[in-house]
Amino acid sequence: MAQSLAAPTHIAIVMDGNGRWAKRRFLPRLAGHKQGVDALRRCVKACAERGVSVLTVFAFSSENWNRPADEVSGLMELLARAIGREVSQLARDGIRLHFVGERANLTASMRAGLEQAEEQTAHCTRMVLNICFNYGGRWDIAQAAASLAARGEAITPDSLDAAMALSHVRDPDLLIRTGGEMRLSNFLLWQSAYSELFFSDKLWPEFDEAALDTAIAAYHGRERRFGLISEQLAQEPHALARA
Repeated sequence: MAQSLAAPTHIAIVMDGNGRWAKRRFLPRLAGHKQGVDALRRCVKACAERGVSVLTVFAFSSENWNRPADEVSGLMELLARAIGREVSQLARDGIRLHFVGERANLTASMRAGLEQAEEQTAHCTRMVLNICFNYGGRWDIAQAAASLAARGEAITPDSLDAAMALSHVRDPDLLIRTGGEMRLSNFLLWQSAYSELFFSDKLWPEFDEAALDTAIAAYHGRERRFGLISEQLAQEPHALARA
């Protein structure tokens, strides 16, 4: 059952631990990634049920191309199958898909598959699901600056923000990383400037509704000040709107 606390508007997740989950069971790493897809399906459903408006997940980083070739090819096949299997259900559930990341070096068939999935869910309004694929936070900042420079526009915090790959949604309120590691690993470097960070020891295939609720409860235990002090928030509740 979903908890009574209101969920953050935007949750971002580094889905870490698939390989270690498989290794502990003497299984190939790809078996862990397959379980990771199941965990993502559960998480999407749980977030939608809790009223989350945006869920952003780190599916494949720009650095992951350096992994063993058989693992990379297996991940590409897994993504293609998952898109074909899941998109219709996501559309029925009102989940709008966005694939965020560099597409230039993807195959034509993969680019077409991503675009088709986005088109199939473009009408959905219940929740936005951003899948960061071939994504890196440094790439995101660099491409935003390059696009502004190409248009001859001034590079400012506001103009960069509008040129980011995730400019269609607000910044994450809560960023979760599973697997016990405590770093961002080049994920949403710009957008997570004021996100609350939560690190879970659970490997991603083990991350369930209860673990999500634990992270949300921790989020509600934080005081978000955005550079202000507690006394300002107490004296002027609307101060955050201008921060």
